[in-house]
Amino acid sequence: MKSLESIVNFAKQKGFIFQSSEVYDGLAAVYDFGPLGILLKNNLQELWWKEMVQRHNNIYGLDAAILMHPRVWEASGHVASFSDPLVDCKECKMRHRADHLLETVGVEADDKMGIEVLNKLLQENNVVCPNCKGELTPARDFNLMLETQLSKTDDSSKVYLRPETAQGIYVNFKNVQTATRAKIPFGIAQVGKAFRNEITTKQFIFRTKEFSQMEMQYFVKPETAEKLYEDWKTSRLAWWQSLGIKAESLRFHEHEKLAHYAKAAYDVEYNFPWGWKEIEGLHNRGDFDLTQHEKFSGKNLKYRDPETNEEYVPFIIEASSGLDRNVFTLLVDAYEELDARSGDEDAKHEKEVVLRIHKSLAPIKMAILPLSKKEPLQNICNEIQNTLSKTYMTQYDETGSIGKRYRRQDEIGTPYCITVDFDSLEDKKVTVRDRDTMAQERIAISDLEKYFAERF
Repeated sequence: MKSLESIVNFAKQKGFIFQSSEVYDGLAAVYDFGPLGILLKNNLQELWWKEMVQRHNNIYGLDAAILMHPRVWEASGHVASFSDPLVDCKECKMRHRADHLLETVGVEADDKMGIEVLNKLLQENNVVCPNCKGELTPARDFNLMLETQLSKTDDSSKVYLRPETAQGIYVNFKNVQTATRAKIPFGIAQVGKAFRNEITTKQFIFRTKEFSQMEMQYFVKPETAEKLYEDWKTSRLAWWQSLGIKAESLRFHEHEKLAHYAKAAYDVEYNFPWGWKEIEGLHNRGDFDLTQHEKFSGKNLKYRDPETNEEYVPFIIEASSGLDRNVFTLLVDAYEELDARSGDEDAKHEKEVVLRIHKSLAPIKMAILPLSKKEPLQNICNEIQNTLSKTYMTQYDETGSIGKRYRRQDEIGTPYCITVDFDSLEDKKVTVRDRDTMAQERIAISDLEKYFAERF
């Protein structure tokens, strides 16, 4: 049974994810991506971009700035209402989310209930601090946006580190539409950093204070929004399945209570070992966002249909997910602990880890392993690596028994190992081993490019 602890230890040991500033005992809920983690993260981002932008002739890319005019966040409602219900322990001073504490005692709650309702439920259920059993303060709203100042230190220079990337898309709606001559329906996509001063964080990088979002906002005619929303729901779920995640590990969850801007809201959820959790949000946001920015900016953000001359505020279909969270999802899904399978003498009494991650996502696509450190074999390895590294991320490993090296590559998800042996000097062939089946094939060196092109 995979556990959160085993995933966290694995991620650090193999160089996927490190605690930020670890030499200073770390910074809570902030993480760094290591050598393998950044490769996996980049691979996922690239696949998402291909799916959302490259494969559509009416979705355009954007990279909006992190810092925006503070009025943006007034218009969006973040200044007034982007908050979580906070309680403090009077004894140990730990902070908790009120709705999360209620859930721990079996009371269904969420952050949309309102402070008065939450306080009543906390009292009725005699909820105390889970850390020290101390008495809690009444719940209050805690704004999640992080503030900073530009140039001066008074309130007039206050700006925010964006809590989401979506608003950068909305305020650029007219710019993108005019520059591209786009006709509705069309979309704008971007990947970028966001920041939230979360009260409580848990499950490793599932919820952090600094993270990357992948968002696509699709602008549509209001009367077509319902159908297009259903179309996007179908295509997004299918994309997750295309990454190798089993259908039974994914589901849609409909929001029981909608946010103030939403006309419909579903989450794609993944069945983690600790329960079903959101990995992507799909929302019909109606015309709230553009209407608000039109009102607060005084600028016309309506769309004029060039054929009918009709002018209207488009509805927005949103597909939004956290890139860091999705990397975590892929690690959890792919991680397997098996009884010794490699046949290596050193592994007979140990559990072996195999990261069965989709080939397209694997950080290292193939490892090149000489059976000996002798120069003739190294020369062949260099030739192979020089050829394949033009297209694929490869790794060279000459240390340890061949069994140990296979295990090391299985652990980090490398789909193929290429073994160069002394026969390779004569027959100009190598042995290619498959990560999942452990099947081995003898392939001519001259055919390796074609062989892998058929498999990636």
